[in-house]
Amino acid sequence: MVKRRKNNNRKNRSRKGFCKNRAKARKISASTAYETCTEQLSPFGGLLALIKFMDLVNFHKIFDSAYHQPSRNPKQGHYLMMVGILMLLFIGFNRIWHFVYVRIDAMLCGFFSVTRLPAASTFWRYVDSLGINQAKSLLKVMRILRERVWQLCGFRFCRIRINIDTTVKTVYGNQQGARKGHNPKHRGKEGLRPLLAFIEETREYLIGKLRPGTTVDGAETAAFIADIENHLPGCVQEVLLRADGEFLSWQSVQAAIQAGFDFIIANKACTPFFDSDRWYRPFKRKALQYNSCIYQPGGWGQPCRFVAMRILKEQKQPSNQPQQAVLFEDDKYTYRIFCTSLAGPAHQVIAQYDKRADVENLVGEAKREGLDMIPSAKFKNNYAFFQIVMLAYNIWRYMKMIANQSVSGDRSEAAAADGSVLKGIMSNTVRIARLKLLFIAAKVVKDGNRDKVKYSIHDARTPAMFYLLKFLDKARSGPKPWHQDGIWPARFAI
Repeated sequence: MVKRRKNNNRKNRSRKGFCKNRAKARKISASTAYETCTEQLSPFGGLLALIKFMDLVNFHKIFDSAYHQPSRNPKQGHYLMMVGILMLLFIGFNRIWHFVYVRIDAMLCGFFSVTRLPAASTFWRYVDSLGINQAKSLLKVMRILRERVWQLCGFRFCRIRINIDTTVKTVYGNQQGARKGHNPKHRGKEGLRPLLAFIEETREYLIGKLRPGTTVDGAETAAFIADIENHLPGCVQEVLLRADGEFLSWQSVQAAIQAGFDFIIANKACTPFFDSDRWYRPFKRKALQYNSCIYQPGGWGQPCRFVAMRILKEQKQPSNQPQQAVLFEDDKYTYRIFCTSLAGPAHQVIAQYDKRADVENLVGEAKREGLDMIPSAKFKNNYAFFQIVMLAYNIWRYMKMIANQSVSGDRSEAAAADGSVLKGIMSNTVRIARLKLLFIAAKVVKDGNRDKVKYSIHDARTPAMFYLLKFLDKARSGPKPWHQDGIWPARFAI
């Protein structure tokens, strides 16, 4: 007799109130009938988790305490206008006029307690009233929010790595601030050149600024580095900065030294002198050679350490034609040179820099989430919208952190079954996370004196959504870390 295996997952589902079997297949054809229904439906059922998260961190209070209100005072209030734009970006719509598709969504309207959201033109007029002051105040909102999420997730990073990078936003109109500069995809086109910094440990956006399309100069980079400390959570004591050759100058190096940061910056302009006898090979199977030296470029205030890696260039096959003689030995090698404050072997320092490559993925993801959009011809409006986009981007990061935290500490069988969709969500892109946590069909109904959101028992993501919602409800009802003195070294208490 063949023994049948027990279907534990099926039993767990049955215990939780979910169907034992999937929904029966229905025949849908061109002749299938159709009609309307009276229920309020929404394709964004996952917004309930976002709403609970915003209540958990008390986002309304954070916003009111840090946000610099513009001169325009909308009838709906600043909070509704800003959060409405954030939710539009959270859903995946990165243009203001996309509000026409979600004005009457049951989840969105229910959150703001309105029958329909304001027209897209109302939100556009509000964006048109924003400027540099609002953009800077949104950075304050982000730093308070960051600290609270770290407290909730138990992050106590003493040392973090910050990657600095720029990107190009090509413009095709008469936008203010657009300049011709380095534009690899659209050569000769005018554009804007945002400057961004990301935290490697959490992959979140730290600070940034919108700027003209010209190359970043040393004074601007120095001011940017000096401002980093003002946005770090209280637990951070040490910082390692990593940047490409565009940011190497004495001003930026001096700013990092004065801030107490370690740094690794790629070199493009300096020509340090390396002892030819000190090249070494740490890996027998690789033809890579490494070296280091102390060198003070012209105009620098003090000498710094430079590390280098070189590899032989590919040799061309000999031919009957006369060959160009090699004048210098260096012509035979390809070099990578870096300026750094780190000690240790050169190959280990360069390996630390190579981990910076992930920042390109983060910048690309931010551009897909709305960073590449330029809604206005005015630079001040675009500057503010840039920070709104990055705040929405960070909220997605925090939602993934909370979702991962909900399953990481629970090793029960129910958590393994119900929270399986949430496992590995930290490594997912925002697009994938949106499919897991947002695009879940929901029905908003009246049950007695209470409003309820109902999810389909046939959706495989429903158990994970329930698991996350229960986790958020438990956190909302429990003590908050930022209310407990001495538990966490907070810097941005409100």
